[in-house]
Amino acid sequence: MANTYTQLYIQYIFSVKGRENLIKNYFKDELEKMMCGIISNHNCKTYAIYCNPDHTHVFVGMHPTISPAKLMEQVKSGSSNWLNDKKYIPGKFSWQDGYGAFTYSKSHIDMVVKYVLNQKEHHKKQTFKVEYLSFLKKFEVDYNSKYLFEWYDNV
Repeated sequence: MANTYTQLYIQYIFSVKGRENLIKNYFKDELEKMMCGIISNHNCKTYAIYCNPDHTHVFVGMHPTISPAKLMEQVKSGSSNWLNDKKYIPGKFSWQDGYGAFTYSKSHIDMVVKYVLNQKEHHKKQTFKVEYLSFLKKFEVDYNSKYLFEWYDNV
């Protein structure tokens, strides 16, 4: 009997609604672990995750039984519900609609892991907007700027 064999690596990037700096250091590690649990429960593998105060990067080895869109739906809704249940944030927490998903080959795993884990230093030099637009350009993604994340000049 034949089986399905895949090698799918995706870096997801998604943002806090309103681009507010709501992800705080005192619960960041717990949030990242909870998100990794959701990913693992869908038979995927988290290679690296980093929750910035206003956006998150997660690099995942995908399992063929779940689509990239479905995994993102599960991670975003599960983490929003978890944050709201924990009441770490006053009011209701949610992620912005949409996300970026960028694929890599196996030979890029170490490079992407280092990139994701180095987010704190990276964002001392480059804004999230510049970073995200550079991903879209590098991966030759056609986009309409009207449908990108909410951008705020002072963030």
